[in-house]
Order: sequence, then structure tokens, then C-alpha cells
Amino acid sequence: MRPDFHEIHTFSASGVDVTVWHLPFPANGFGGFRPLIENTFLDEFMEHHRFTGLTYDDVSLITQYADFLPADADLSTALTTGIRLNIPYISAAMDTVTEADMGIAMALAGGIGIVHKNLEPAAQRTEIKRVKYYLNGFLVKARTISPEMTLADVEVMKREKGFRFSSFPVVDNNRKLLGVVTGSQFRYAESEDLTVGEIMITDTVTARPGISMQEAYDILLRHKISILPVIEKDGTFVGLYSFKDLRRIIKGKSGGECVDENYSLRVGAAVGPGDHERIEVLLETPVDVLVVDTAHGHTRGVIDMVKWIKSRWTDQQVIAGNIATGEAALALVEAGVDGVKVGIGPGSICTTRVISGVGVPQFSAVYNVSKALRGTGVPVIADGGIKHSGDVPKALAAGAGTVMMGSVLAGTDEGPGERVLIRGRQYVAYRGMGSLGAMQQRHGSSDRYGQKDVDSPKLVPEGIEGVVPYSGPVGTILHQYGGGLRASMGYNGCRTIADLQKNARLVRVTPSGRREAHPHDIQFVKDSPNYKTGENGD
Repeated sequence: MRPDFHEIHTFSASGVDVTVWHLPFPANGFGGFRPLIENTFLDEFMEHHRFTGLTYDDVSLITQYADFLPADADLSTALTTGIRLNIPYISAAMDTVTEADMGIAMALAGGIGIVHKNLEPAAQRTEIKRVKYYLNGFLVKARTISPEMTLADVEVMKREKGFRFSSFPVVDNNRKLLGVVTGSQFRYAESEDLTVGEIMITDTVTARPGISMQEAYDILLRHKISILPVIEKDGTFVGLYSFKDLRRIIKGKSGGECVDENYSLRVGAAVGPGDHERIEVLLETPVDVLVVDTAHGHTRGVIDMVKWIKSRWTDQQVIAGNIATGEAALALVEAGVDGVKVGIGPGSICTTRVISGVGVPQFSAVYNVSKALRGTGVPVIADGGIKHSGDVPKALAAGAGTVMMGSVLAGTDEGPGERVLIRGRQYVAYRGMGSLGAMQQRHGSSDRYGQKDVDSPKLVPEGIEGVVPYSGPVGTILHQYGGGLRASMGYNGCRTIADLQKNARLVRVTPSGRREAHPHDIQFVKDSPNYKTGENGD
């Protein structure tokens, strides 16, 4: 047992006796002991079905008295012990779901994206940096250039890095600020062969460390400049403020974004057991959370990886998974995780259960893990099985704090999947990380399924490849899913997600009840923004 845990009680979870400990957290919004969240009704309901694996389609929430409107519901929730989201949605760490564009869109909406690891470590880091540097209050690790670079060199760098900005601080080899260049200098330069040193502005307006965002914004506005370098007394460059970003923040055009203390968008990165080099590369730039992501998270490799990260970067937030039992959750908590990810085979493109005969239906799995973690303060992520917005409150009622989605988001504009036209309708390529294609890549996901050194012809896939309908901007999807969750919280009389976890009431649904829940007895159904014909799976 870890020395910073305090034993509080023992109970039976998943058929074995397990002990739950209280885990103290620093005063960062999670200070003190997290109260034990119990739901007696849910416990009795699940005890009655203890030998039955339940999915989201097998249960329905029962309405309760409400003294508020759905618009007043609070969707904020804990992702980890140290990170909160404004909405409980995470985009999956899949190569057809989350790269930089999805990460940006998710964070702007209040959620978070987890960038997949089917990339070279440096390429994955670049995707992370694109998210972190998209919107900033104070940009600590701003891109700088040297005075010897030609304008052509800078243009090549911008294309290779995907930069959409043209203002750069110019520093020497000791990071002493020499000047700045902006879009105007590039635009009016007579030749691309000119060096940065020949066109840079040397009488640069600067500020000292500790300046507030409001003070920085006032200086930028007064001098009509695009960036404000922050330097030490000796001229050493330490970071900058951007006028565009500060105007968005100060003028109140922002509000729901998921951001860190420097007002940079939050983002996560997937890693695997033994990915020591990848992690060291990733942590050269800020990354809010590392997700040790495997098909079977209750293993020595995952536990050792969590311990290794936490022993070297004690403040780094770490999520690990995937798991489906209480004892697996407690093992990961003892290793030091800040969040656990639940889901063995519920994904729409996952074949783990039919290939291996292993897995726990998702509602039961989320409940088992959440019950085991009561009192630890470690949040649960329900990964997979979400088909409709109504599945989300069911996952939260089972004890999850957030849900991770793949197929729901794969068809959006921000997803990296290839678009195809089939019978006059647009679709987007979507594949499981256990699919043959994903596992065959050089930095593919074969290690996620315990087949890292297996030759390609001998790989045993646990996922498929397919397409999903094109669905437009991710913001539209998240708006509909947020609206569905707010409606559910109104029906349940629960203002917060914690209230839903504590007070939800459920009923078991029969196959006839499931058919009744979907549109029936009509012809030529017209699709709506949050329901497409045939989505009931019948």
C-alpha cells in the first residue's frame, strides 16, 4: 500500500474483496479528501444484476423532480485528479479521430483530445504543440528565430511546422532578444534572400516577467503591435504575449475553452508500455496528460510505465487503461495514476470480444470500476460504446466522470480520416486501433494488443476498418451531445454530474422497450441533427 493512502473500508467488487483508500490531493481545486460518492439505488440495482453484463441499451434513467431548467445544468467535470473539463467529452486516441485539428476543436469547446501514437514521436509532439500554441495567454515556449536565417528559411520552417502566424522574436545563441519580425517585414521585403537580421525591428517594445494579461494587453493596444516579448533584466527572452489571443481573452470572446494556467488549450497524448523515448520527446513541450493506452491495462507493463513516469515527472497527469474491473482500477491507483480508462471491447470497430471471448459490457464495467474507486478521488473515463447523446448520462450515472468517443467524432471536419464518396453520399474512413491497417504501420498500435514484435502476416487483429457518415464540424456534434446531456440532467433533477452519479435511478430495459424507445410505426423518417435513420442498430 502506498504510504500516502489511508485505508477506509473493504468491500466486494467483481467477486473479490478489495480495499479502498482515501488519497489526499494538493490544494488545486481538488484539495482535501474527496467525499465518498455512493448511490444506494444504483448499488441495489446492480446487485440484482450482478451476474448480468449490462450495456447502455439495457438500462434507462427514471425521471425525477427538478427545480431548474436544463440550460442551468453544470457540465463541468474532472478528467483527472488535477484537470477539469467544461464538458465531459474526450476524443479518442485513434489515428482516424484525433490529431491537432481535433485537439484544438475539442479544447475550444471545453473538452479535450488525446493525440494518437501511430506517429513518429517527434511528429506526435508537433501535433501536441499545434494545439498548445493555438491560443495563449502567456506563451512560455514561443518559437524564436535567429538573425542568420533567410526569409526563405523562415517560410520553409512555417510550412514544415504548419505555423499560421508570421511574428517571431529574434534571439542570439544565448537567447538574448535582438528584435522581432512580423508579417509586415515579410510582406514588404524585396527578396527572400534577405536575412532576418536585415529586416527585423530592433527598437522592440518589451515587458518584464510577472506582467498581468491585462497590463500586457494595454501595452499591445497602445503601441499597436502584434506580440509583446517578455525578457529578464539581462535581455534573456522568456516568453511572449500575442495581441490576437489576449483580445479574445480580455474582450470576453472566450469562455468555455479548456485551458491551463497560461491560457493554453489543454491536450493529451497516447503512449504505450515501454515508450520511454516517446515520453521523453513528448515532454520536451507541455502536454497536459499522458494516456498509457493499451487493450489490457491490468498488466505489469502498464503499471511499470505509470510508476516510471510518476517517478521522474511527479506533477505530470497520467491516465491508464483500458480496464473493466475494480481490482484493475485499484492496482493502477496504487501505481500512481490520476485517472483510469474503462472499456474492453465496446467500441463500434472493436472485435476483441468476438476474437478473444473477453470483455465486460460497458455499463457494468464502468460501474464496477467506479464503485471500487469511491473515495480515492481518481476519476473514471468511459471509453467506447457511445452511439447516442442519451448514452452519455447513462455512463455518468454508472460513475464515470467523462466519456471518450471515437465513431461519433470520426466523421467530422476536424478528423484526419480520408473522405470517400459512396453512392452519392460522403463518408469518412474510420478504423479501430486493433485493425490490421493500424497495426501494420511503422509506429502502429500492435503493441497496444501485445503484438509489438509480431510479423505483419501473423498479426491477429482485434478491430476492423470501415467508414462513418460525414457529419460536419465537431462543434455541431458537441453542441447536440451537450444538449442531450443537459436535457437528461433536467429529467433526472440533477444540476451537476456529481448529482447524477449520486442520485440517478434506473430501470432494466427489455428488447421490446428498446424498440419502443426508437422511432417506430412510421415511414420515410426524416433525419434530425441528433438522430439518423437506422441508428437503433435493429
